[in-house]
Amino acid sequence: MARIDVNIDLNRVEGDLEIRLTLEDNVVVDARTVGTLYRGFEQIMVGRSPRDALVVTPRVCGICGTAHLYASALALEQAWQLPVPANATRIRNLCLLAEGIQSDLRQSFLYFTPDFCVPRYQNHPLLADCMAAFEPFKGGIHRETLQMTRRILEIVAVFGGQWPHSSYMLPGGVVAPPDARRLLICRSALEEVRQWYERRVIGVAVDEWLALDSAAAYFALLEQPRHANSALGLLSRMSRDLNLHRLGVGTPHMLSYGAVCDPDRWGPPYDAHLLSGGIFDGDSGRIEALDQALINEHVRHSWFRPYPGGLHPWSGETVPDYQPESDRYTWAKAPRYGDKVMQTGPLAELLIAGDPLITALHAAEGGSAWLRQFARVHRAVIGMLNARQMLDELAVHLDEPHFLSPPKGSEGDGQGYGMVMAARGALGHWLKIQDGVLEKYQIITPTAWSASPRDSAGQLGHWESSLLGLTVQDPDDPVEIGHIIRSHDPCLVCTVHMLDSGKRLRFAP
Repeated sequence: MARIDVNIDLNRVEGDLEIRLTLEDNVVVDARTVGTLYRGFEQIMVGRSPRDALVVTPRVCGICGTAHLYASALALEQAWQLPVPANATRIRNLCLLAEGIQSDLRQSFLYFTPDFCVPRYQNHPLLADCMAAFEPFKGGIHRETLQMTRRILEIVAVFGGQWPHSSYMLPGGVVAPPDARRLLICRSALEEVRQWYERRVIGVAVDEWLALDSAAAYFALLEQPRHANSALGLLSRMSRDLNLHRLGVGTPHMLSYGAVCDPDRWGPPYDAHLLSGGIFDGDSGRIEALDQALINEHVRHSWFRPYPGGLHPWSGETVPDYQPESDRYTWAKAPRYGDKVMQTGPLAELLIAGDPLITALHAAEGGSAWLRQFARVHRAVIGMLNARQMLDELAVHLDEPHFLSPPKGSEGDGQGYGMVMAARGALGHWLKIQDGVLEKYQIITPTAWSASPRDSAGQLGHWESSLLGLTVQDPDDPVEIGHIIRSHDPCLVCTVHMLDSGKRLRFAP
């Protein structure tokens, strides 16, 4: 039996990711996902004014800064029990949806599908079509995606002034009111992207697409040239031909915090969403209510100062403790829900919210690398519909307030959390304020959930378990690993953090 170790530095991901595999006869028998950088945003926040979080945390990531800003604002509002005007929530939702749409489309057609254009598939019958559509900087869909995602981000710029790293949300609302000019710009951008999505991404009208409510209905459409030759149709045909609908399952348990805060019901206890959240229990197949008190983080196999078991973010800590000569192997922590390993992302979000097509496909085949990627492209159209709803509501309520100044004396000590569904899944910020400054600040990102290392009980993280049993045709060219890991839209920039102190960590050779 041939046993070899393979280390992979994966490109086309946000941040620095290393995959360490052990193969026996080219089958993965052990896997470790390694986040290779440390930044320390949690320590940066300690001792600062609470409002500094609104400027600092959007810089955690260059793709999902709106989501970090939103989570930070929600955490402060909960700590101070502030009301939020409906128009502020509509504007926040609109910008977060626009950011999510750009991320879903870029990840699908700039990060995931280029792996179909590699020498491994030089004799595949779909290679020519994939090259024409997805070849980096040359394929039609690749180039159009760059154009359309820049267009949709104009929505964020209209209200936030810039993207990324905007800071236009603040406790009690947003800085810019809606007006006819802003809404017109947003409608124009959204409509242009929607028309392109219909014509090039799915090949059918949005209404017809959203009427699909069974696996049989989708696969029947996939047989029709109008969808089969679209970007998503080609992605599905190639993925399924490569068996990606049977690979990369990982943990069956899924997590969603709920998407699109309900403007008319948003306020204490801050838990009303248009797309409901919860937990999908992969063992029972039931959707259960979310209890954020059950969220905890382990560091048994991470390069942080040890503590026993898992700790809730309000009790946890992020103190670096690099230990190269040990069984610790990453700067990522291991979040758990109770004792369960979870995955999050578009598949989890739509399945828990009861999306008919995603629910039907999951019931028919279960989770997989293909369904995760399919759900991401499908979520883009759900995001467009919700964005249009926010614009319609803003137009009707144009003269209503966009900001309510916090009452004098309200910004005292306390604790709060902000949880949103970012592009890659469940994002949470937890904070404690003591004597007017931040005593604690903890962030759990979507990639932390999925890319976690082993926990205190030795359970593998989701990515790690999703690779077990995979046959790697050529260990020197492990394309299969890229397909599975990229189906999660990795973001190691968010998950592990580094603060440049002027001293360099020297890693053992």
